[in-house]
Amino acid sequence: MARRYDPERRQRIIDAAFRIVGRDGIAGLSHRTVAAEADVPLGSTTYHFASLDELLIAALRQANENFATAVRGTLESTAPTAPGPGVAAELARVMGHWLTGERARAELECELYLAALRRPALRPVAAEWTQWVVDALSRHTDAVTARALVAMMDGICLQVLLTDTAYDEEYAREMLARILG
Repeated sequence: MARRYDPERRQRIIDAAFRIVGRDGIAGLSHRTVAAEADVPLGSTTYHFASLDELLIAALRQANENFATAVRGTLESTAPTAPGPGVAAELARVMGHWLTGERARAELECELYLAALRRPALRPVAAEWTQWVVDALSRHTDAVTARALVAMMDGICLQVLLTDTAYDEEYAREMLARILG
């Protein structure tokens, strides 16, 4: 039988992994469940991703890129010489958009990020996210302050998601502005 050309298959597998983790958590992820969800042969999942960690890395990297792109896009519209209230307001707005948008997507991305605690293979990808955002913020402040901003953003996002409280953009803006000095 001729091989079917399917250039989108790898992405469909990643998308299926997102849906499964969003619905069932990482514990529900297997090559078999992903193949069924993506409607591809089981061998396709192992062809593109030899292990579940490889699939989780691809999913986490995609989630990281989406958020980092949003932060970069926001900061590009803010003048590099205005590190204070403008940057704090824009970061608070981006976090608000992420947290109050599709909550299931935010929870999924957070779960993938926190999976690095138990899956060492994911740690470099989690660290990439921090570095991408630090690099974007470095146009507006020094690297030490940029890392503190990222830590504050992580903390606020985790608190909102884990405590099921409403996101308070004004509080986030004020705390980020304090870090910026």
